[in-house]
Amino acid sequence: MASSAEISDPTNSNAVCINDVLRDDELRAILTKLDTDKDKELFSLVCNRWLRVQSSERRRICARAGPHMLRRIAVRFTRLHELDLSQSVSRSFYPGVTDSDLAVIASAFTSLRVLLLQNCKGITDSGIVAVGSGLSSLQTLDVSYCRKLTDIGLLNVAQSCHDMRNLNLAGCRHITNALLENLAKNCPNLEELCLEGCTRITDLGLTLLVGGCQKINYLSINKCSSITDAGISSISKSCPFSLRTLKMLDCFRIGDESILSLAKYCRNLETLVIGGCREISDESMKSLAAGCGQSLKNLRMDWCSNISDVSLNSILAQCINLEILDIGCCEEVTDSAFQGLRSNERQLSLKLLKANNCLKITMAGISLLLELCSCLKYLDVRSCPYVTKAGCEEAGLQFPEHCKVVFDCSSYLDPGLSLDTI
Repeated sequence: MASSAEISDPTNSNAVCINDVLRDDELRAILTKLDTDKDKELFSLVCNRWLRVQSSERRRICARAGPHMLRRIAVRFTRLHELDLSQSVSRSFYPGVTDSDLAVIASAFTSLRVLLLQNCKGITDSGIVAVGSGLSSLQTLDVSYCRKLTDIGLLNVAQSCHDMRNLNLAGCRHITNALLENLAKNCPNLEELCLEGCTRITDLGLTLLVGGCQKINYLSINKCSSITDAGISSISKSCPFSLRTLKMLDCFRIGDESILSLAKYCRNLETLVIGGCREISDESMKSLAAGCGQSLKNLRMDWCSNISDVSLNSILAQCINLEILDIGCCEEVTDSAFQGLRSNERQLSLKLLKANNCLKITMAGISLLLELCSCLKYLDVRSCPYVTKAGCEEAGLQFPEHCKVVFDCSSYLDPGLSLDTI
């Protein structure tokens, strides 16, 4: 029987082997024309040679493997660019990724550009030092919630991986301003940085960071309790054109000065998270709506207790591309927040609105909102005593088709457009 790599020649009874006709680069050209992963896997089943070609072209692997298996993967997938060894919080495995695994990765995967190690709690500075020394081409590193890491290991990464673009350090509580200073000196192309929960980072660290990293478009400092207006002002002045996402959840020392600075300098800002920043008031939010009205798409401002109808009127009237809005627990917001919509002839782009625990909003306010929100996909009105399912039905309110409305906790479902992810 002829192998699957052989074809019949209609003018000759002898079988012709396709492997004698096509070179490796021609097989690779065929492989690039296949659209789905399934088709590419089928390509590899033809014969050992096709398997080798397919393996050499594979760029990404997600695996759970020890040193022996990692070495075998390195031999087979010689051009691997992305390796994901992240662990799930709920389904971790023992012992998980270790420093010895990282030593193998650093020596064997020399073409690696992306290394994802989220929740790999067993790794220490020793393993990360090996990564920095062996993978100088690394562009993305995720060590979020690797809680044993300190400046010692990550400084080596900053000093060696000069083309670093994306660095996730969420939950790495031991890092300090020294790391941000080294990133500024060595990683001028850094674009995305997550420092969530890095409580030792201060305004000085942010100022040092943007002294050299002025291409940052994504910055998360959620729960960085030492950051004040001075640090945010440094960011906005140094990255006015690049900054598109800024997350400051529960940064309770952030106030109006930060928002005014963003409104003045960062006219490309698309996502802003200020939930729990209780010092922010209507004064600065009106300026934000005016300054970032064309760009702002996602705004989370739950638990901003000084925010009132004045801010909401400005935001809904001027932020014409706003898609996601969270005003949960803003207890001063009333139906008047939506009054300005009556004079607005255009449809709002709003897809998700979380207004839970807004005690003064009634059916009248929701009715005003629905008049110009045909795109609405998710509405959360939990613990709004004047907005009930029975009341909406009695009032004849017409919600957009496929819009999920949450009236109480028993029906709460985290939406696909979750503000927890922005």
